[in-house]
Amino acid sequence: MEFLGTTQVASYCGRRKGCLFPDLAPTSTTKDTYQSYCLPGYRYLNSWRPSQLHKVVLVPDSSDKEFNSTGRPPTVLPALRSSLHARYSTRDWHHANMVQLKGSEASRYCAGRLNADSMRLMQNKDQLTYLMQEDSRRSLGERITNIDFWRSELIYELECLLKETQALETAKQRLQCAADALQGPLKTALECLYHREMRKGIDLVHDDVEKNLIKEVDAFKDCQEILTKLAQKINQQLGINRDAQHALEQDLSDKNTACFIDEKCFNLNNTSNSINFYHGVEKTDGTVSNPETWAKFSEDNIRCSQHARANSAKLREEAEVRLESKSEEIWNHFISTNLAFNNRIAEVADAKNKLQAQLGKVLQEIFQTEDTIMLLERAIKAKEYPLKVAQTRLEGRTRRPNIELCCDAPQLQLVTEVYTTDDTLQTLKRRLQEAHDALQMLTLNKSNLEHEISVKANSFFIDKKCMDMRKVFPSTPRLIGYA
Repeated sequence: MEFLGTTQVASYCGRRKGCLFPDLAPTSTTKDTYQSYCLPGYRYLNSWRPSQLHKVVLVPDSSDKEFNSTGRPPTVLPALRSSLHARYSTRDWHHANMVQLKGSEASRYCAGRLNADSMRLMQNKDQLTYLMQEDSRRSLGERITNIDFWRSELIYELECLLKETQALETAKQRLQCAADALQGPLKTALECLYHREMRKGIDLVHDDVEKNLIKEVDAFKDCQEILTKLAQKINQQLGINRDAQHALEQDLSDKNTACFIDEKCFNLNNTSNSINFYHGVEKTDGTVSNPETWAKFSEDNIRCSQHARANSAKLREEAEVRLESKSEEIWNHFISTNLAFNNRIAEVADAKNKLQAQLGKVLQEIFQTEDTIMLLERAIKAKEYPLKVAQTRLEGRTRRPNIELCCDAPQLQLVTEVYTTDDTLQTLKRRLQEAHDALQMLTLNKSNLEHEISVKANSFFIDKKCMDMRKVFPSTPRLIGYA
C-alpha cells in the first residue's frame, strides 16, 4: 500500500518549522501530474502544481503453503524460525500509523492554509481588478471630458472661421464688382478722348477737359489694378482659410470618432455582449502622440485658424478702406471732368456766338463795300467824259494858227482842268482798288469766320455728345461693390 501526501511549490504553501509532527522524509516522488495553465492574454506565472510523495511499504508475499484452501490460518507454526523475523513488530505498526496520521495532518494543514490564502488572494485580486476597472472607467470619462472640451473649442473656432471666410468672400465679390463697375466709365472716358480727337483746327487744344479726361482714365486704371491685386490677395487668404478649415474639420472629425469609440469603451461592462479576448493586444503600441502633443495639435490648429482670421479681418478692413477712398476719388474726378466739360462747352458756345455776330457784321460790311465799289465805278465813268471834253478842247486849240497859239487863260484853265480831272480819276481808281481789296479781305474773313463757326459747332457737338455719354455713371453703392 502507499501513503499519499502533497507538497506545494508556492512559498506560502511550504512547511513551517514549528509543526507538531516531525518532518517526513519522502522515499520517492512522482512527476508533476498537472501542467501549468494561464488565462488567455496573460503571461505565464508560477502556478500551483501539486506533487505527490508516496512511501512504499513492502509486505512480504505469503506463499500458498501458509494458507489452506479454506483460507483459515494454519494451526501449525512454520518449521523455520527465520520466517518470524520477516514480520513487522507492534512498534513498527504504531510507527506506521503515526507516520500516516502525521502526513495526513500535515497535508490537511497545508490544504487549509492554501484554501485560506486562496480565498484571500481571490478577494484581493477581485478588489484589485474592480479598482483597476474603475480607474480605467474614470480615466475614460476624463478623456471623454477632455475630448468634449477640445471639440467645443474646435466647433467654436470653426464657426468663427466659416463666418470670417464668408465675410472675406463677400469682400472679394465687392472688389470684383467695383472693378467691373469701373469698366463702363473707363470706356466712356476713352471714347470721349477718341471723339475729341475729331476736333478741327485750332480747337485741337490740350484744354482742361482733355487733362481731366487723361487723369480720369489713369485714375480708373489705377483703381482697377489696386482692386484686382487686393482681390488676388484675398483669394490667396481664402486658400489659407480653407486649409485651416480643413485642418479643423479633420481634427473635429477625428475627435468625434475618438469620442464615439471612448464612449463605447466607457459603456462596456463585464456583462456586455461585444467583449472578447484579443491576445497580445496589450503588447501592440500603435499610439502616435501623448497627451501633451495631442492637446498641442488641436491648440496649434486653433492658433493657425485664429491667425488666418486675423489676417482676413485686416484684408477686409483694407478692402473697405480702399473701396471708400477709391469711390470718392473716382467721383471727384468725374465731377471735375464734367465741370471742365461744361466750362469748355460754354466757352465754345460763347466763341461761336461771337463769331456768328462778327460774321453778320462782315456780311453787312461786304454789302456796303460792294455798294461803294459800284458807286466808285460810276463816279469814275462819270469823270471820263469831262476829261474827254477838256482834252478835246486842248487838242482843238493846238490847231490855232501862228501867233494865235497863245498861252492864255483858257489854255491854262484847260490844262489845269485836265490835270485835276485826271488826278481825280486816278484817285477814284485807287480808291476803287482799295475797295476791291477790302471786299476781298472781307470775303476772306467771311470764309474764315464761317470755317471757325463750323469748327466751333463741331467742337460744341462733340463735347455735347461726350456729356450725353457721361450722363450714365455708376452710383456710390456700385462703386463700393454692393451692386
